[in-house]
Amino acid sequence: MQEIKTPRKPMIFYILIVMIVMMLLNIFLFPRMLSPQVEEVDYGQFLQMAENGELSEVQVTDTEIVFADNSDPVNYYTTGRMEDPFLVDRLKNAGITTFGSPIVEEMSPILSFILSWVLPLVIFALLGNWLMKSLMKKMGSGGMGSGGNFMSFGKSNAKVYVQSTDGIRFSDVAGEDEAKELLTEIVDYLHNPQRYAEIGASIPKGALLVGPPGTGKTLLAKAVAGEAHVPFFSISGSEFVEMFVGMGAAKVRDLFKQANEKAPCIVFIDEIDTIGKKRDGVGNIGGNDEREQTLNQLLTEMDGFNASKGVIILAATNRPDSLDPALLRPGRFDRRIPVELPDLQGREAILKVHAKKVKIADNVDFSVIAKMAAGASGAELANMVNEAALRAVRAGRKFVTQPDLEESVEVVIAGYQKKNAILSDHEKIIVAYHEIGHALVAALQSHSAPVTKITIIPRTSGALGYTMQVEEDDHNLMSKEEIENKIATLTGGRVAEDLIFHSVTTGASNDIEQATKLARAMVTRFGMTDEFGMVALETMSNQYLGGDASLACSPETATEIDKKVIAVVKEQYAKAESLLRAHMRELNSLAQYLYQYETITGDEFIDVLQDTLKQGKDEANAGSEGLE
Repeated sequence: MQEIKTPRKPMIFYILIVMIVMMLLNIFLFPRMLSPQVEEVDYGQFLQMAENGELSEVQVTDTEIVFADNSDPVNYYTTGRMEDPFLVDRLKNAGITTFGSPIVEEMSPILSFILSWVLPLVIFALLGNWLMKSLMKKMGSGGMGSGGNFMSFGKSNAKVYVQSTDGIRFSDVAGEDEAKELLTEIVDYLHNPQRYAEIGASIPKGALLVGPPGTGKTLLAKAVAGEAHVPFFSISGSEFVEMFVGMGAAKVRDLFKQANEKAPCIVFIDEIDTIGKKRDGVGNIGGNDEREQTLNQLLTEMDGFNASKGVIILAATNRPDSLDPALLRPGRFDRRIPVELPDLQGREAILKVHAKKVKIADNVDFSVIAKMAAGASGAELANMVNEAALRAVRAGRKFVTQPDLEESVEVVIAGYQKKNAILSDHEKIIVAYHEIGHALVAALQSHSAPVTKITIIPRTSGALGYTMQVEEDDHNLMSKEEIENKIATLTGGRVAEDLIFHSVTTGASNDIEQATKLARAMVTRFGMTDEFGMVALETMSNQYLGGDASLACSPETATEIDKKVIAVVKEQYAKAESLLRAHMRELNSLAQYLYQYETITGDEFIDVLQDTLKQGKDEANAGSEGLE
């Protein structure tokens, strides 16, 4: 059989490769080699050198400041340009009178031409000659050779060092007082390490910030660096994950090497669950994949460095249940700091912090907005303030008013009003009865949150209308009666449709979903049924990301659970039906009022309800007098 040989590439192919390499070297490498070495420093060191009279020349541009000291030989430095109105005065006081011209002199054109073009061509000729001889020798011996392995370049070149000059302080972080209190100790250690050394105490090596998305975990880490006035290394967990095995571990080594050189400092790893997941070996050949090697290197580095140097590791995650136990043990992440959703006072404080950036009317009541935004994160509250400012601009106002903020809450919760979504009269009256059914059932029950707004204007979220209930205070615990009342309120819309139109629509789909979740939680997680008692029949994971529920019981028990869930919802449906049947006059009166005005407040709802109840009592009294 004749051997089929792989056709050889022409020599011009390899010559072109060498030419491209030389052109790249000429563009990027040689200019850097020919220019003087410039050291990057922070702005504080520049000011210190200016005050000490160590500067000889300064060049100020829009983005950076290049300066030279008065040593021999001269050393050149660069730093970022800051908003400093006293910069000119500082330089004049330091004896610098000219600071606009370049301080690095350009070389002569002839020398530049020789070094930039002649020298590369000579190197190219020599390299090409050597390469041709080498290739001919290899081809003469019957093979092309394997060459170097490009995958051996494992050193990370990612720049993760960021100077903490953004000015973020704890005062810029509101609504997380407990987290700030726990982090204050780390700041105090970086300021006064001798206090802890005298008593023999050691600061925790690492602190893990845990909480839902948008609660300010990254902002807290930056605030710690800002309060401590130390360098801040920030890198995302996903930046460690590479296609080539070993690159992630190399980045970890490089990160900790830089941190040790810049100590005291803070290293912040965002979304650490990307590389810190539990090592189970599932789906990996021998469990030796890139992610696991990166995690092993991180564990080794955290064991290897000494916290007394002042290197503090901060990390953030919203999936703490997925982290490897070895990462959470004492000696690595010693402290777990919860960064939860803000409470009522926290929401009000966050709104006030973000309101400082916009023009706000004097009569704005942030406590009302904080109550309406129950369950909102810090990021969502910031978005609400921004939406209110945008609404004020659209309306042509120069400041944000209370209605702007109230509407912004609804925008974040339910979406924008749909201008082009016009309901037919029949659909509009159905939606009106549906929403009044919710509100009336809620108002007729005790232990229910007050109704604050009812609307039948469609929203971009898909809702054709909604009823807003706002708790007076934060509600951390819910009794069995309160959950049952909430389920009854959710069924009130469907009940009203059935009673008035003797038909049901698809408008109750979201109500059905929420009612079913509450009923199932009563049975499987809250132990609020006599049939199952205090037995956990369901487990929750990813609590900060909405929560994923999975049953932990036999198929037979799951069947009984389904029966009980259906029974709970049916029971509350019957209760809502009984309430609305007894108050048909109020249901019709309120639905017609909402149909006419499309949006009514909670006070208007109560006024119409009380007037209708009073009218019914007067008619009943008149009827009884006529019988006498």
